[in-house]
Amino acid sequence: MSPEELRSRLRGVIAFPVTPFHDDLSLNIAGLRSNLQKLVQHPMCAVVAAGGTGELYSLTPAEHAEVVKATTEEMRGKAPVIAGVGFNRQLGIELARRSEELGADAILALPPYYPNADDDALLEYYAAIGAATPLPLLVYSRDWVNPGPAWVERLAAKVPTLTAWKDGQGDVRRYQQIIQRVGKRLHWIGGIGDDCVPAYYSIGIRVYTSSIATVAPRLSIELDKTAAAGDREGLAKLMDEFVIPLYAFRTRRKGYEVTVMKEMMNLVGLAAGPVRPPLPALRAEDQADLKSMVERWKPWL
Repeated sequence: MSPEELRSRLRGVIAFPVTPFHDDLSLNIAGLRSNLQKLVQHPMCAVVAAGGTGELYSLTPAEHAEVVKATTEEMRGKAPVIAGVGFNRQLGIELARRSEELGADAILALPPYYPNADDDALLEYYAAIGAATPLPLLVYSRDWVNPGPAWVERLAAKVPTLTAWKDGQGDVRRYQQIIQRVGKRLHWIGGIGDDCVPAYYSIGIRVYTSSIATVAPRLSIELDKTAAAGDREGLAKLMDEFVIPLYAFRTRRKGYEVTVMKEMMNLVGLAAGPVRPPLPALRAEDQADLKSMVERWKPWL
């Protein structure tokens, strides 16, 4: 898929499926395929294989390949598949090339292992991954990767395949400055979560990455439609009843961002299983509250 074609497809909801594990923490590819078969019934504009919600950093290269392969086979062109890569320069290159061989349509580069890289070295990390394949490159700005407008402009000039920017910081002021500086050179994605849809759409963004899509894709699509239509009252209702309580729940413990989504999926009969450490298991005292939340979500399940 060319950068231009990918850009034309990125409008609406990008789904971030979990990577299901068995109770012994081994990979559950059959469960992943089952989940994707259900997800593909909904009009996602793209699907990410082994992203942050997919526990990329817990996977071996062989497991990563299995996840990407299963995802491309199940999507069958119905939605672009964006493969998450990261770790370090060499592994990022290896995972990107293997993902291309397995049929991925684009690459999502997550931050490297080293949190104190200077601007030039960090730029070279992303440039190396971008040069590894002709596939469109998306950069995920999260955690310690929080560059300013001038750095993003430099990267865009250095990497011809750089196609889109996925914001994972939630700093709308800074994001607006980056967008103003770089303009239409990149496609801009609201990438920190469903709870920031109102903020992202208020500055003109029309595509966002959704964790909710893993368990309630209809709700994630409704959030996009309502926000894009400028229905503030309808959007506020969805946020108040469903989204904000979920994201508040996810802040109860570090690592719950993935744990809670997996446990919701387990409760509604989807394949998820446990998370791999260092992500934490759901505490016993949180189980009842999560069950109550899932009960309130039934109209969207």
